[in-house]
Amino acid sequence: MTLSTPTTPSPAAIVDIAVGYMGAKQLFAARRIGLFEALADGPLTVVDLSAKLPVSQKMTHILADSMNALGLLDRSAGSYRLTDESAAYLTGDRADLDLGDFLSFLGGISYGHWLQFDRTVDTTEPGDLDLQGERWNDFMAGVMNYNALHARMLLGAFDFHGHRSMLDLGGLASGFSIAAMQSNPDLHTTFVFDPAAVESVVKELAAAGLTDRAEVVGAETPNAQPAGDHDLVMVNHVVHRFDAEQNAQILRNARAAARTGARLVLLDFFLDDDDRQRRLDALHAGEYLVIDGTVVYPESEVRGWLEAAGWAHVETVALPGCPRILVAEAR
Repeated sequence: MTLSTPTTPSPAAIVDIAVGYMGAKQLFAARRIGLFEALADGPLTVVDLSAKLPVSQKMTHILADSMNALGLLDRSAGSYRLTDESAAYLTGDRADLDLGDFLSFLGGISYGHWLQFDRTVDTTEPGDLDLQGERWNDFMAGVMNYNALHARMLLGAFDFHGHRSMLDLGGLASGFSIAAMQSNPDLHTTFVFDPAAVESVVKELAAAGLTDRAEVVGAETPNAQPAGDHDLVMVNHVVHRFDAEQNAQILRNARAAARTGARLVLLDFFLDDDDRQRRLDALHAGEYLVIDGTVVYPESEVRGWLEAAGWAHVETVALPGCPRILVAEAR
């Protein structure tokens, strides 16, 4: 008789999570010194790569190996080359959409702020966020850079063609609607944004050559009562900023401005009820709380608000590397 040997659980997942900050910090450093841009023209050895960078050969080797270990560089016969992902998002002006400002925000602001997380755990209160001087510009540049990625992923997940009249309610970034309007030349958008954002939206529309297809209205989001008979409504990064009662009212006001059969696109991070929670949303629940005390809500709660406001849930789509969208239809 053969006795089976008990399988010892592997500690690998625990260790990988615990040392995750090491990989993050090395990614931030690699992007900051231009490691990925230096490889944009093709593979290089450590010696040749180091000659293009403002750090030592030893540091170049460490960072190149760590980026290879993390799957952001390929290595063959002693040379390093970009992966498709690093070429698309980490090579500066050559990238399809460079995420440098987002990584700078994470490394320069978010990372240091997380050092206060133990206090947040003990008190459920956000940390003290220092946005003095250039830190405010770095904060906004990082947030808008990440929003640009959200907008790109949204275009791949939702078809804006066929819609004619869109309401963009309560967002902080016009890039979502501008991208939608650029993809659909028949789409007219009414922006109902916080009054403090109106001037920047007007400028961004003018820069994109879309002024003649847009109207910009200033109104505080929880109290905004937009008019119209829109066939599409977008509510981007709004839900986490407000409490349950305010969100329920925002969705009722959105429904009042939409025709029957209109679609609602609600973009934010949400917590799910799956057996294994999606990592990005769960981690952002901590990020939002420690940064400014805002909330990542359970999707089930948000769907309850939608139903009560006259919206029927159609589907939920997790955008790659980005938040989710809840798509609903006006009943």
